[in-house]
Amino acid sequence: MIVWAVDPGLKGALARLDMYVGSLLIYDMPIISTDYLKAGKKKKRNIVDAKGVYEILKDEKYRAIFIEQVGARPGQGVTSMFGFGRSLGVVVGVAAALDMPTTMVRPQEWQKAVGAKGKDGSRQRAKEVFPAFADLFKRKKDDGRSDAALLAYYSTFCGLSVD
Repeated sequence: MIVWAVDPGLKGALARLDMYVGSLLIYDMPIISTDYLKAGKKKKRNIVDAKGVYEILKDEKYRAIFIEQVGARPGQGVTSMFGFGRSLGVVVGVAAALDMPTTMVRPQEWQKAVGAKGKDGSRQRAKEVFPAFADLFKRKKDDGRSDAALLAYYSTFCGLSVD
């Protein structure tokens, strides 16, 4: 059984879990810098690279993909939430273009089921679930990797995957 899972944020990741052979591949979310105008001045902003996401997923046509269903959080600004939504839209759009059956999963659902509490708890739990791949989750900034890996894991033991 092979499944893909995605933490769609700029610091997110894509995870490919093959339960048959015990392999886990992690790709940090591809991003590009883009220009925009603010008050007549040229600025730079990072966004999810749609072509980069496509390049990662292009050979996985028809495979199941599970995407964290992100939403607004208290205290987040309008601009950051719009960017987060854009990132989610890129991932969903690429998956749709590749005919990948998509399932959205709320973070609270998969985190509770796999026993991950908070971002650091997610990294710790990923090290426990995937000890052979613990180096992928060693840095604090690897929380997107651990979230994607644990979402893939969740989808397999909850019987959500189709392969």
